[in-house]
Amino acid sequence: SELIKPYLGSKYKLTEVPKSLTFYISKHSGPVNEIQWCPVREQSHMLLSASMDKTVKVWDAVDTGCCLKTYSCHSCAVRAARWSSCGRRILSGGFDSMLHLTDVETGKQIFSSKNEFRISALKFHPTESNIFICGGFSPEVKAWDIRTSKVLRVYKAAVQQTLDILFLPEGREFLTSTDAVSRDSADRTIIAWDFQSAAKISNQIFHERYTCPSLTVHPKESVFVAQTNGNYMALFSAQRPYRINKKKRYEGHKVEGFAVGCEFSPDGTLLVTGSSDGKVFFYNYHTARIIRTLSAHKEACVSAIFHPVLPSLLATCSWAGEIKVWQ
Repeated sequence: SELIKPYLGSKYKLTEVPKSLTFYISKHSGPVNEIQWCPVREQSHMLLSASMDKTVKVWDAVDTGCCLKTYSCHSCAVRAARWSSCGRRILSGGFDSMLHLTDVETGKQIFSSKNEFRISALKFHPTESNIFICGGFSPEVKAWDIRTSKVLRVYKAAVQQTLDILFLPEGREFLTSTDAVSRDSADRTIIAWDFQSAAKISNQIFHERYTCPSLTVHPKESVFVAQTNGNYMALFSAQRPYRINKKKRYEGHKVEGFAVGCEFSPDGTLLVTGSSDGKVFFYNYHTARIIRTLSAHKEACVSAIFHPVLPSLLATCSWAGEIKVWQ
C-alpha cells in the first residue's frame, strides 16, 4: 500500500482519535465476531474478519475498502480467526468444532482438524509461530503444533467455557477468561497458566461476579485489561500475583452479554472498546477518563482496533455484519 509505505521506516507517532468514516464495508450476511489487521507491517492494509455467516474474509481496508478473498471452509459460524505471524496463513475455528489453517493466496487448507468442542478463542504463541492455543465450550484448553497437526498440551480448568485467551509478552504464561461465575465467589473467572508445564499459576485474580468476554495486554507496560460484563474494564498487573488496580476503572460503555473486544492503541496512550449500543469509546489509559465516543454502528459494536502502522486508522465491526474504517 502506498499509504503505508511512508510510515514503515519511522517510529509510530502519537495516536489520535479518528474523526471521519473512510470506508463502510458490508458484505457479511451475519454478525462479525472478530477483526484483525495483518501483523506484517508491509501487508497491514489487509484486514481479516470472521463472521456468523460461516465465512472468513480478507479486505483491503486501507486503499480500496474491497474484499480481496472469501474463505468458506466452515459449516457453522466462525467465532475466531487469526493471522499467522508471517501473514501468509489464517487460522480459524468455529461452532462446527473445526480448526482450519488456510493458505491466504490459494485458499487451500494446510491443516484441518476436528476438535472435541465448539471453538470460541484462538491465539498464536507470541514467539513460537507454529504453536497456537484453542479454547471454547469445554473445561479444557489445548496447545497445538501446526507442524505435527497434534495437540501438544492440555490445560484443565473446572469451567464450562473459555471466552478469551491472552498471552503475556514472553509467552511463558497465558491467561484464560472463563464463564465460571459461581453464586458465592468469582474465582476462576480469569486463570493464569504456565505455558510449558500446563500448571495453574492462579485462579484468584478477579473477584467480582462478572465474566470477562475479552482480555488485552498493554504494548509497553506490564499490565492487562479485562472487559467485564459489569459494563467496565478492569486493569491488572501482568506480573504475579496479577493484582487488580482498584484506583482505575474504565466505565461508561455497555457490554450486556456481547463479546465486546477492547484494545490499546499501539503507543499505549488510549484504550478503545466497542459497546453494545453501537458506539466506540476512547479512554485515556492513564486517567481512565472518556476522551471521546464515536457513534459507529446501529447494532452492538463488538470490536474496535487501531492500525499497527497508520497512527489514527481504526477498524470497527458490528452485530449487523458491518465493518467500518475510520480516520
